[in-house]
Amino acid sequence: MTVRAWAELLRVSALFTVPGDALAGAAASGRRPDRGTALAVGASLCLYEAGMALNDWADRDEDAVDRPHRPIPSGRIAPGAALAAAGALTAAGLGLAARAGRPALAVATGLAATVWAYDLRLKHTPAGPAAMAAARGLDLLLGATATGAAKRAAGQGSRAGSASRTASGASAATASGSRTGPGPASGSRGFVSGALPAAGLLGAHTYAVTAVSRHEAQGGSTTAPLAALAVTAALGAAALREQRGPGDASPDAGRGRKGEPHRPPATPASTTPRLLLTALTGSYFRTAAGPLLHAALNPSPPLTQRAVGGGIRAMIPLQAALAARAGAAASGLAVMGLVPLARTLARKVSLT
Repeated sequence: MTVRAWAELLRVSALFTVPGDALAGAAASGRRPDRGTALAVGASLCLYEAGMALNDWADRDEDAVDRPHRPIPSGRIAPGAALAAAGALTAAGLGLAARAGRPALAVATGLAATVWAYDLRLKHTPAGPAAMAAARGLDLLLGATATGAAKRAAGQGSRAGSASRTASGASAATASGSRTGPGPASGSRGFVSGALPAAGLLGAHTYAVTAVSRHEAQGGSTTAPLAALAVTAALGAAALREQRGPGDASPDAGRGRKGEPHRPPATPASTTPRLLLTALTGSYFRTAAGPLLHAALNPSPPLTQRAVGGGIRAMIPLQAALAARAGAAASGLAVMGLVPLARTLARKVSLT
């Protein structure tokens, strides 16, 4: 019974919507998934679960009226235990991000601050949906900054060593106007900027779903599901548009090896079958649109909650489409492999 109570508190059925953030971020940055990506996934999972525990702790009085079956108001989990779990999971998430480098830790710190601010202060304010959208966008950017961090650090160390060995020629180099290579922070900014469009699309979807979720307990809103349906259609169209090559986000994009001619970066049209991107985008629209339409036609609490659940599940095919859009077909297919697992677990533990 205790295990099930914690599974409900942490919404474990929604966990499968998290790894795709880091994979989509890695794809948008033009890097292949690596150890840094795995650390970003671990950090994201911890911070997501911290938010779930903190959410129920903050809403314990409200849930006692609207959802007395939830773990805290039903007495299955003590409020102090939920708060302690939120703190421990936040610390664990930041620790994992720190192992991926300082830029990743900076993004994770912003993500953690956003999660806590949303649950404790912003949730019931007009800024609530924007805070949730920012959290999802930062989660994707965490994957972008963590991926390839070890290689960037090693490259910087190599450049530093080379610079120390050639210190005697520094004055001549300065006179000729040569510049040293970009540091780790500069390189990370390049990867982040390349992932910003994908983060924006994921954030927009999150904003729309969060706006609908504000009515899931009482229902009665037709405007929110209709607006979310329009956003879903717009995002689907945007995801189908070709993106700049995945290497464009890197400072070395399109640069050949020493002695090799310049090669333009690849484009999704040449690396990702258009049919795959269309199928993934169609899966996203189908998962989100149907429940939203039903909730707009009949805004009862059960149908509104179903629309929220559909919007949460739709994040997986959206993440897959964003990865494929950036040219990472394998990552897109890997993310879609989480759909059956998420669907199976959602039958046992509610997403909302």
